[in-house]
Amino acid sequence: MFISKAHSFKQQAQLAITLAWVAGYTNVITLITLGATTSHVTGSTSSLGRTIVEGKTALALYAGFLIGVFLVGAAVSGFLTELAHRAGRRSIYVLPMALEALMLAAFAFCLEWAPEQDLRAGPARWGVTALACLAMGLQNATITRISAGVVRTTHMTGVVTDLGIEIARFSLWSMDARAKATSHSIRGAANKVAHEPSARRVALLASLAGSFAFGAALGTLIHEKHPPVSMFPPVLFLLWIIFQDVRQPIAELEPSRLESEGPGLGLPPEMLVVHLRRDVKRREDIHRLPDLSGWVDALPSHVRIVVLELGEVRQIDEDSALELRATLDHARASGRTLILSGIDAAQFSQLRQAVPGTLLDPINVCADFELALARGVLLSAEGVGAAHRRESRDRTC
Repeated sequence: MFISKAHSFKQQAQLAITLAWVAGYTNVITLITLGATTSHVTGSTSSLGRTIVEGKTALALYAGFLIGVFLVGAAVSGFLTELAHRAGRRSIYVLPMALEALMLAAFAFCLEWAPEQDLRAGPARWGVTALACLAMGLQNATITRISAGVVRTTHMTGVVTDLGIEIARFSLWSMDARAKATSHSIRGAANKVAHEPSARRVALLASLAGSFAFGAALGTLIHEKHPPVSMFPPVLFLLWIIFQDVRQPIAELEPSRLESEGPGLGLPPEMLVVHLRRDVKRREDIHRLPDLSGWVDALPSHVRIVVLELGEVRQIDEDSALELRATLDHARASGRTLILSGIDAAQFSQLRQAVPGTLLDPINVCADFELALARGVLLSAEGVGAAHRRESRDRTC
């Protein structure tokens, strides 16, 4: 979940359902124990404006403090993910989520041991609230980046607004579909609804709101029954899903050694050959793909042809196929050609289901590694030839 971006509706829905309840849970606990909201800054911003006008300096400072801490949490997430990406780390999102779990664990400890009067009005309130607010800023920024801005889990105003818009779109689509319906098309109505973008967005946004409300209800119930352990569920849950992400091995990208294996094997300078290797220290059959789309974006500008050898990838599941789709899309957007090698018939069929035909050119998908190399060299020669023809035309003109 935290290894790479959420490319599909299914992945985004998993993020929504999995993590929105953590924000709802944490927010209601801070509201009960500290009298402050921490999963969003809308209320704090309104309070800041009101208390400034009313001359309540202490309350204005506190509201501004909460806004600033949430901002720091989002910035820390941005720094951690960007630095991990630049360093070539395979798991760029796990660290900020682990830091969130640590912040919430510290928050739980402070709730248990700090005097109640200090939590409500004393100096401890600032520090304890900051822990929860920092954690929420981390979560919101991290999930926003994983989902490319589609999913936000700590505040519901935008979610409910988008839900209303999508309900309107789906209603209009339904009316149009009924007007065109026939006895034959009615039987396939359920399948059409399942694939209608507005219907899927309604389901995603409704799951976000429902998960957040569920977290708030669960947090209220557990705090009423067992206050000392009220923050255990979100902390343990975050640790569990982080462990599940880390325990599954990730395949590694290894540059080809063809150029150093003897004369006559040198590659054109604009051509790059890499192998996707299994982690030999871990024997699991299923390996997760790394962030290939981010890797393509970071390639040197002179690399125009990439041969990606996937011979050690035994199974291409839905997530892997979607990662390859995003990689093909990024390669095309940057003017590069991506040639996939080591793809058998079954794997090609899996890819075709996830990748549009405009992206997946069968001629650039090869079962044999040598054939993929020949294809890359041919494309390089065609590119050089085209460049020479353009130069000749320019000289003639």
